[in-house]
Amino acid sequence: MFGKRTNEGSQGAAAVPAPAVPVPAQPARQSPDILVETGPGAGLPRPQPALTAPASASAPRRRPARTQTYYDTKGQIFSALIDTIDLSQLARLDGESAREEIRDIVNDIITIKNFVMSISEQEELLEDICNDVLGYGPLEPLLARDDIADIMVNGAGQTFIEVGGKTIESEIRFRDNAQLLSICQRIVSQVGRRVDESSPICDARLPDGSRVNVIAPPLALDGPALTIRKFKKDKLTLEQLVKFGAISPEGATLLQIIGRVRCNVVISGGTGSGKTTLLNCLTRYIDLDERVITCEDTAELQLQQPHVVRLETRPPNIEGEGEITMRDLVKNCLRMRPERIIVGEVRGPEVFDLLQAMNTGHDGSMGTIHANTPRECLSRMESMIAMGGFSLPAKTVREIMSGSVDVIIQAARLRDGSRRITQVTEVIGMEGDVIITQDLMRYEIEGEDAAGRLIGRHVSTGIVKPHFWERARYYNEERRLAAALDQMEKLSS
Repeated sequence: MFGKRTNEGSQGAAAVPAPAVPVPAQPARQSPDILVETGPGAGLPRPQPALTAPASASAPRRRPARTQTYYDTKGQIFSALIDTIDLSQLARLDGESAREEIRDIVNDIITIKNFVMSISEQEELLEDICNDVLGYGPLEPLLARDDIADIMVNGAGQTFIEVGGKTIESEIRFRDNAQLLSICQRIVSQVGRRVDESSPICDARLPDGSRVNVIAPPLALDGPALTIRKFKKDKLTLEQLVKFGAISPEGATLLQIIGRVRCNVVISGGTGSGKTTLLNCLTRYIDLDERVITCEDTAELQLQQPHVVRLETRPPNIEGEGEITMRDLVKNCLRMRPERIIVGEVRGPEVFDLLQAMNTGHDGSMGTIHANTPRECLSRMESMIAMGGFSLPAKTVREIMSGSVDVIIQAARLRDGSRRITQVTEVIGMEGDVIITQDLMRYEIEGEDAAGRLIGRHVSTGIVKPHFWERARYYNEERRLAAALDQMEKLSS
């Protein structure tokens, strides 16, 4: 984990309460192949972080706050470990074997130096040191929990997590901002990026696909701010969204047909509303023989098709050169014979290139955008085109938009923390200078229960023959579409 013993050995030697279930002690065994007599190990290649999580940590037990004595003891043990272990040999082991080796050596160090501690204290220290060497230190217990959606670290002394749609404070702490920044640098370096005073903002991802944002001092005044949007190991499906109440069964059928018949789709919603999750669900209905190209700032889409090309933007290097923007990727897509283009998130002028692709034979393209309503989504797209320096009349821009986008799906995170698909809206065309839309379905809130959870239902707007009816007929889906809309209408009446 630590490349230089003189600096990072002391910084990384402190950990904080880790709510993970301790890993049972392994029987001691001889490890002559990774032991050395001198201390050059710190200068050797570091092992890759292991994301092997401890056993289920969804219900962690609380541990007492770390004392300075604990940190001092851990610092001495950690320094002895770095002087003893050969990191180049350790790097060749898989995650579990590396943990066993470290635990054996640390147990020997504790015995030789005659540190006095209980069995539970020794287990906690062993787990903390393993996390520091092989993983991301105090973050490891949080990354191991499947019930956490977001991890938000606001400096060394404050960490929040989102569980069940609610944000709560975690007991996880870092020793100081230096340790936190060291972990941030380790995360971003894995994808060839950096974060420091000269480049204090960085987007990256963990090896498991979790999305990471780091903003460091001097921009972050109270220490590095680290935000992780966790990657779900179990890929959600529309059927699961129905179970969660995010969409009705009839609405899920409607979305399946929209994805199947190659409608051009924009998924709109606020931060944390489930846009990317919904986009992943829709991509399941892309035919297996289609060539799909994805463009993202940080790769997190999980397409299951065999013919997928994944592209990712690149920030400028330390000299300010070599940047590859989202617009560069989208423009290049058009030269790669795509059948569908999927943009993870539209943020700027690349929206114009995406609209052009949608309008020039790449039906079924998709993207997400930050907006609170379908109408606001269209306004934001128009503003992004204007910011790109395109000197086109407003009416022309709106004609391009109305001729390119077929459906806008609105996702929202409600005040009780639940996520719902609140509108499925068709883009019909133009009347004068105005883009005409019509809702096929919307979510109506009817009240809340005694626990404060919102009660509502998805209702039909009465449209029985949507604008993409002929497209559905072309794909032999018109009967299923009519049945879904009819059932939705019956349930709404």
